[in-house]
Amino acid sequence: MNWDQLLSAKRWGYEDKYIANHIDARSEFQKDYDRIIFSSPFRRLQNKTQVFPLPGSVFVHNRLTHSLEVASVGRSLGRMHFNRMLKEDPEVEKKYPLISEIGNMIAAACLAHDLGNPAFGHSGESAISHYFAEGDGKGYKDTVTPQQWEDLTHFEGNANALRLLTHPFAGKGRGSLALTYSTIASIAKYPCSSVAGHKKGVIYRKKYGFFSSEQQDFEKIAQDLGLIRVEGDELIYKRHPLVYLVEAADDICYNVVDLEDAHRLKILSYEEVKALLMPLCTIPRMEERLEEFDDTDAKVGYLRAIAINTLVNQCSNLFYDKQEEIMNGDFNSALMDAIEEPLRTAMKAIEKVSVKKIYNYSSVVQKEVAGYKVMGGLLEEFVPAYLKNNSKYHEKLIELIPKQFLTKAEDDYSKIQTILDFVSGMTDLYAVELFRKIKGISFPSMS
Repeated sequence: MNWDQLLSAKRWGYEDKYIANHIDARSEFQKDYDRIIFSSPFRRLQNKTQVFPLPGSVFVHNRLTHSLEVASVGRSLGRMHFNRMLKEDPEVEKKYPLISEIGNMIAAACLAHDLGNPAFGHSGESAISHYFAEGDGKGYKDTVTPQQWEDLTHFEGNANALRLLTHPFAGKGRGSLALTYSTIASIAKYPCSSVAGHKKGVIYRKKYGFFSSEQQDFEKIAQDLGLIRVEGDELIYKRHPLVYLVEAADDICYNVVDLEDAHRLKILSYEEVKALLMPLCTIPRMEERLEEFDDTDAKVGYLRAIAINTLVNQCSNLFYDKQEEIMNGDFNSALMDAIEEPLRTAMKAIEKVSVKKIYNYSSVVQKEVAGYKVMGGLLEEFVPAYLKNNSKYHEKLIELIPKQFLTKAEDDYSKIQTILDFVSGMTDLYAVELFRKIKGISFPSMS
């Protein structure tokens, strides 16, 4: 792969307006960032859980604040890599005219990386998959293709994000948000189909990156950018290089910031958080610096900032050092999994404590269980209503679906996707409220 082809200002759905002039094209990636910021799917992240559900008076991260922080870290990673390339070769911009924009490309991709996640996070994904694999949705298996069935029984937020960015929803224009090809490709952590995903030990196949409905769309983008296709019958590509930096920004933020949230909610003590983050704080006189703060929240905030800085430098150096392997599609690891010791061991310790004390904290587990009931309950109502539509009750349910999601297609897979587009786009709060109303648990008011 080569940077000149990988970096493209061509816009999805508006290829006829492609800006070939590299000077004019430089602002296109900042437009990507702005379009995402002002979009409805991004705004809805404000009421989508990151880890902790609706904590009340103590404000912790939701999907929106997480995405903004990831974008900040991602922009730094991109800028640092460009600066390294420029230092090594002052003529690098003449060879690759858009290389200075990789920070903006990564920042935009970071904003978009969680757009496809349904309400209740990973439990929402699992609930959708469970409905088709084990619930009432099993009855549709024989009405779809084997690959489409894999899409449904292994619902994937990453693939759903690509759909959000490329699918022409009714009344929304030719290409949804109409982002540049490079920004779209930079969110594809697993650039393979659902039947090729879930391959242990292969970084670009751990999950999957597009539904069968968007397979040709992704293939078009991949071919245009010169991504490496893996030989075989299944559709598999090697990652766009910028994916590694988007992924690193996400990994850095959630690993470190979840500790800060856990401290604010008194799940972890200051001493516990300090013990986990101090090995990542490699600057001199760290203990003395901490003594300058009286407030423990401020101390944790400082520890978080220094830890993130350490990890950003580590990932930036690693991406630069492994550039040849990455460009050849031979680097089979997340950057965070390949950082040097003892930092890698420190991250493993954080992961272990996070799983034990944060991700299995009672309110987090309760949210996940509730997510199963709510998401599953919505699908139980809306899927048969839209596919069968054989009663007045079904007609009333269909009236609740926004027109942008409805399809003119007659096949079951397209109709099921209509419901998944609707349900997966809901915020946590809206999903709960709609579930309660259509199940008769609460009665809607006119206000």
